[in-house]
Amino acid sequence: MEGSEELESSLLTQPWASVCFGESTFLAKASFRDTGYILLISDLSSIWYESANAEAVGQRSKELNKRLTVHVSSFLHHLYNLMCPLLAGQQDAATSFSCHHTASSLSLHVKSELSGLPFYWDFHCCPAPLEMVSRHLVRPLIRMSLALQCQVQELTSLLLQKDAEIEDYRESGAALSRDRLRTEPFQEETFQQHFMHETLPQVFGAGEGQKFTSALRQLYVAVTQQEAKQVRKRQHSEDTEGPAPTAETTGHSCLLSPSQEDGRTSSIEGTMPVSSPAQKPRLPVAKVKPKKAKGLFS
Repeated sequence: MEGSEELESSLLTQPWASVCFGESTFLAKASFRDTGYILLISDLSSIWYESANAEAVGQRSKELNKRLTVHVSSFLHHLYNLMCPLLAGQQDAATSFSCHHTASSLSLHVKSELSGLPFYWDFHCCPAPLEMVSRHLVRPLIRMSLALQCQVQELTSLLLQKDAEIEDYRESGAALSRDRLRTEPFQEETFQQHFMHETLPQVFGAGEGQKFTSALRQLYVAVTQQEAKQVRKRQHSEDTEGPAPTAETTGHSCLLSPSQEDGRTSSIEGTMPVSSPAQKPRLPVAKVKPKKAKGLFS
């Protein structure tokens, strides 16, 4: 995998971040390599992107920064250091960003310093193709929804098991030591009705959804990592000369340094296992011999 394909592959597993330019809020993600960069940005009405190789970066840097004569890789590394704090919600006060967008284009202007001299950069973005939109937003969100549904079903099953366990303790003569801890048996239908009528309106009242929470960012990365693994497996099976190169090659990926990527992969993959819906427990559960209960029960 070379050039823009490598960049887009590395971009896939980067989470979306909420960024503000003036009064406008956007979702954005980016990946930087020694061979160039790729930026994806959306206001949830349109999605724009720019993919620039090292040659294009070198040419633009000469036009915008005539007093700076540094290697292209230094420009890319500096852009990486400027963009990552922005995407992490920790924008440097010494760096300013401004944005101008229309239906057909988006320009992101950056002003900073490099080696004590003014540094300027313009990202020139055009509308993203439908396949890119689907790969980076639509398909991951659908899979996230399925993963969250599996999680809800597993939690529902666990609650029913806990209710069965508590009922068994009560029938064995155990009682709560603190009555304020008493809960009603979980009713799935009642819970769903409350969610639809009470919780869901609050979610829509919180804004336009142009922000991924930390947990959703982790889930997005876990989902896209699974897709990237499947793509590499297919490429490996089709390649008779050896395994296909992966996105984890030498370079820069926003939000994490190369040394951190492996740690994030292992920790995030264990955060949200996507499994088949859990079966509801069989009731009643087997009785246990009466004994002195521990914990919440006296």
